[in-house]
Amino acid sequence: MMPFFPPEPYERPVHTVCFSGHRPAKLPQGKLLQMIQSLLFEEIRQAVQQGATVFYTGLAQGIDLWAADYVLRLRKDHPQIRLIGVKPFAGCGDPLRGDDRYHFACVVHAADAIIALQPAFTRDCYRKRNQYMVDHSDTIIAVVDSMRSGTGQAIRMAQSADLQTRIISVTEIRDRLQNSYD
Repeated sequence: MMPFFPPEPYERPVHTVCFSGHRPAKLPQGKLLQMIQSLLFEEIRQAVQQGATVFYTGLAQGIDLWAADYVLRLRKDHPQIRLIGVKPFAGCGDPLRGDDRYHFACVVHAADAIIALQPAFTRDCYRKRNQYMVDHSDTIIAVVDSMRSGTGQAIRMAQSADLQTRIISVTEIRDRLQNSYD
């Protein structure tokens, strides 16, 4: 599927959701990561139950692609939902290799639309991608460990735009898990 550049892919649907979260290198591993992934899936499932029909993913490794996988899985039972991938620039994903490239390509191929916001990388292209997704959403589902990140920036954008924010805090989950072992 070739990327296309804005204008809008659809008229504003009833309920839209965007995702934000860290890449795998900034996330914990093992049991804590499994908990985070389960909570992410549950948030997406609840959003579908509450009427969300369009989901925007920024197509980054980690949370963005995992969320896209969950939307695609749910789409089998809920054919009305749509997945839109938002590339910050047209060549986003080209440097990926091996399993990462395959995963990215599978999500791009299965998405209902791919939007490339600009033809080439610029220093602010990821901020522009985050702003685009916030501007076209009613809700953000975010997985965050550090607010001093692109994810933190997307959450602040969403809060400024009065989006419903569903935040999965890695720190809170880590603390709860640690307290359960004490």
